Amino acid sequence: MSEEKHHHFFHHHKKDEEQPAGGYSETVETEVVAAGESEYERYKKEEKEHKHKQHLGEAGAIAAGAFALYEKHEAKKDPEHAHRHKITEEIAATAAVGAGGYAFHEHHEKKKDHKDAEEASGEKKHHHLFG
Repeated sequence: MSEEKHHHFFHHHKKDEEQPAGGYSETVETEVVAAGESEYERYKKEEKEHKHKQHLGEAGAIAAGAFALYEKHEAKKDPEHAHRHKITEEIAATAAVGAGGYAFHEHHEKKKDHKDAEEASGEKKHHHLFG
């Protein structure tokens, strides 16, 4: 058995197989497209997913912003723990900015998928003078 295969925990190596330098192999990632699903439908599905994620980002920004305002109010109302409330307010404000940035990113991904879906369907682009 030692002549044919070497066993190392979960990896099985054969002597006859060539291994790339460093012992690592190249992996290729492929996306499986459902049977009958056209390129247009795939882009529309991705557009819908980005829209959903955009809305989640917007909701997160609103919630974190509201919490930051609440903590600002608490800092004024409770001077004994004002420093703690100010720190929490800053953290919540940072989270609100991050969530807003995520929503902005997903908005642009949604626009890109919409454009790709139009191109995949063969629709003629409408050229407007001001927009």
